[in-house]
Amino acid sequence: MTDTDNPGSAFEDSADEAGGPPRRGEGPVRPRDAATLILVRRSGPEPQILMGRRHGGHVFMPNKFVFPGGRVDPGDWRIAAASELKPHVVRRAAHGATPGRARALALAAIRETFEETGLLLGAPCDRPPRSRSKGWQPFFERRVQPVLEPLEFIARAITPPARTRRFDARFFLAGAEHIAGTTRPDNGSGELLELHWLTLGEAHRLDLPSITRFVLGELETHLREGPDAARSVPFVYFRRGRTVIDPL
Repeated sequence: MTDTDNPGSAFEDSADEAGGPPRRGEGPVRPRDAATLILVRRSGPEPQILMGRRHGGHVFMPNKFVFPGGRVDPGDWRIAAASELKPHVVRRAAHGATPGRARALALAAIRETFEETGLLLGAPCDRPPRSRSKGWQPFFERRVQPVLEPLEFIARAITPPARTRRFDARFFLAGAEHIAGTTRPDNGSGELLELHWLTLGEAHRLDLPSITRFVLGELETHLREGPDAARSVPFVYFRRGRTVIDPL
């Protein structure tokens, strides 16, 4: 476990980045489960990642470039996948939770990525599952079933306390070769604008939230050294005004 040297820390973004203005005279907001998917394309001379700019009208991180992702929906708990998470991914993503919640988080990352980018991460299937979840209907209508086995888990981070909006976010990674289909960009939610495939150098030059910049560093290590079930991943949270980074 590592505490940063300075109170406030590099992860204590401005109020608009970190989830709205501080709460006064109230207890901390409980973080909501959320998941992010980092898609990596390796077809060129350098790896590229997909990022988009959040709409300026959003309270949470307006105008910042981020990876696609969002909150867990009830339907994410029940969806049948074409493959399951690797054991070491389950172990880390389920820290402080359960294997079932880890699976729901991974599926939320895939679904939210579709809703924000139009990209379906999955595998073709002849007999798609049935579901009442509206978020998963576009997959099954196109005979695509989500795949979990390709996902890696590279970080977890909780929004600072005393904010009006807080998230307990898990960051997953997958290769773009597992994209089974796409829809027109205007079918997305509108939360992410200006979607771009970017090299890591290009991404570092964008207007990024501090935690996103930190995760980019973790991504660089992962891409350089390759998947490693024995390598720990960081869990970033706040305690008594300081950033704590625990290995998972």
